Amino acid sequence: MIGAGERWQQEKTLKTRPDGIVTIRLWEDRTRGEIYIPLYDSDAVALVNDDYERSIGENWNIVDSGKHIFEFRALKLGEHRIVFEKRMGWRFTAEDRRVYVLMVTDDKASTNEYHA
Repeated sequence: MIGAGERWQQEKTLKTRPDGIVTIRLWEDRTRGEIYIPLYDSDAVALVNDDYERSIGENWNIVDSGKHIFEFRALKLGEHRIVFEKRMGWRFTAEDRRVYVLMVTDDKASTNEYHA
């Protein structure tokens, strides 16, 4: 299981039901070469959408920053981790990690769509 033996300070819990969609939005500054790469168990969750919304300010022609939007579908019951590593184009190691714990249950109280 990805990230199971490690406890991260920025760990967030998301809840959904089987076949539910969770949406995760992460800020990226692509001018600096930043990009988030998701690591997950493809038997437990499926990446169904990977999009980028550019923020346009007064320097829209110079700065390339915005939100990277990931949508995942829960495939199996249980607890699954989705780890995002912030990579820089010229480095081999991650600059930052964000960990999301996806709790997939048949519980009626769980929402089918969750946004982080």
